[in-house]
Amino acid sequence: MAAMKPEASTSVSSSRILTKAVVKSNRDDKSSVDLTEFLSSEYESCMMCQGFYGRSFGQPVCSTCHIFLFITDINKDEEGEGGEEYKEKADSDDSGNEEPDMAADFYMKPESRSKVLRSGSHKMDKLAERISSLTIPRDTEKEAVPEGLVDSLPPEVLLVVFNYLDDISLWTAGNVCQRWRQILEGETTEDQWKHFICLRWPLFRPQYRVRCWRTVYAKLLESSPCRYCLESMMLQSTPPIEENSWRHRRLRSELKTLRTDPPEGIQATPLDRHCCHWQASITGPQGSPYQGGLFLLYLQIPESYPMRPPKVRFITKIFHPNISRHGDVGLDSIHHNWSLALTISKVLISIQSLLTDPYCKVCMEPSIGQLFTKHRAEFDRIARLWTWKYAMHDYLPPCDINLTWL
Repeated sequence: MAAMKPEASTSVSSSRILTKAVVKSNRDDKSSVDLTEFLSSEYESCMMCQGFYGRSFGQPVCSTCHIFLFITDINKDEEGEGGEEYKEKADSDDSGNEEPDMAADFYMKPESRSKVLRSGSHKMDKLAERISSLTIPRDTEKEAVPEGLVDSLPPEVLLVVFNYLDDISLWTAGNVCQRWRQILEGETTEDQWKHFICLRWPLFRPQYRVRCWRTVYAKLLESSPCRYCLESMMLQSTPPIEENSWRHRRLRSELKTLRTDPPEGIQATPLDRHCCHWQASITGPQGSPYQGGLFLLYLQIPESYPMRPPKVRFITKIFHPNISRHGDVGLDSIHHNWSLALTISKVLISIQSLLTDPYCKVCMEPSIGQLFTKHRAEFDRIARLWTWKYAMHDYLPPCDINLTWL
């Protein structure tokens, strides 16, 4: 660590000049993304729609684009929309001119239809609900909250509301105002924040005496590339899977190997009984700018594994050409050239080797790829700073590392 500190203390003026030159060269390439936007901890707009569908609230992808591009359940993508295979209707006396089953609901009066929808018999799809909210204008006068209504709520009412929130929502509510923060600090104990960390990041094990678990939780949450993915990681539903299936036997064998003889610097553990959702950790390779960092990953294992590859995503921010700001990994073996011989352990080893030798001919982040090829020293400096800020919470106590001057 002592040998790395002098490189991090490069003068601010020289780094600004070099970064501006890199950003200027990136702007000449239309396919590249502005490096200054990537370096910012909070994004002003969505990286996909550039704010067309609404605010992204500091996340790289807004909620609408997330629904379109990043499916919640990997099994829905197996055999078409909804995971259901198309089956041709058998021949019958049906001439094909009959009304659909939903015709009665479609032609009923609006009052009756609203009652049916409120009863819960027909649940609107999340995507359709999101699209309808974008196309139907809101009546802001009727939905406007009277000024001062939230501030006038007594603490007893707020505590009842807070009891329905999950851990991420509790932390977000604590940052709304000083009053809410004081109420939550008085009701949420340190043991509860420690329990939240064990559920969200089971592979995180601090090597120092923690004085404030809420601060550690905040640092881990801020180090996540996408909070939408981090939140849905705990809300995934596990489908019923046969325990004697090929998938189950294969995963049980891989898990036994990972626990008895794990690869150097790699750990993995399932988050549910059916091994559909995993969390893995990769230690930064020696001699790379990621040395000393602990990078956490989230893996979704489909029902058809090992016929289909797992979906892998970083849940720790990392500055790398082949890893997007959303956390997606640009690895050919899990996107195009999947083989039955590959295992979860081999996939994690490939990702670890990718940290040492990036492939810059095809990049998920072209601006970072250009920085790696043209200004290697600057790339190493920024990657090392990102490692200190986001991936060393297990060894470094919570501290503020300012990256805005980059």
